[in-house]
Amino acid sequence: MALPGYPPGMEATDAAPTTSIVVMGVSGSGKSTVAAGLVERLGWDFAEGDDFHPPENVAKMAAGMPLDDEDRWPWLRALAAWIGEHEQAGRDDIVTCSALKRAYRDLLRDGHPSVWFAHVTVDAETLRERVQKRTGHYMPPSLLDSQLATLEPLQDDEPGITVAGAGSPEEVVDEILAALEAQRDLRIDSRESPS
Repeated sequence: MALPGYPPGMEATDAAPTTSIVVMGVSGSGKSTVAAGLVERLGWDFAEGDDFHPPENVAKMAAGMPLDDEDRWPWLRALAAWIGEHEQAGRDDIVTCSALKRAYRDLLRDGHPSVWFAHVTVDAETLRERVQKRTGHYMPPSLLDSQLATLEPLQDDEPGITVAGAGSPEEVVDEILAALEAQRDLRIDSRESPS
């Protein structure tokens, strides 16, 4: 019997599958905040996708230059390897990653049936306000337009959910977890319930 929410060919007799929640979206969408809420609720391993960028990418973005596909491929392969290590170890995880294009998401999913996307969306005006107020991040607000132009929203045939990030972080996390439980037929035992 096929497992709901996993790629075709994964059977219920296979080893217990893991789940890797990739919290995706453009800069300022709330990826890190939502991921922190998921980690608090689930207690799963976490990686901040920005930490996987090579120094050249960080320098390029800090200089106000958008990344191109050739800049992103090594970064995405490093994230996919991290996900694969967690699958091999039987550990669930959460990672943030802009995952702007379908091809990038396909690379993350290739050979990794655990991947499930949570695409956090926010209107452009709110994004600009958030990015302009943010401190301590190397990506300048000037790159937001480039990300918005590059973004290919999550499609119906990709595993995951698109969720509006304008609500409270707790509401966003609740919506993500409800969709994950429904799509993957999981019973999620939260470490903590919201107050």
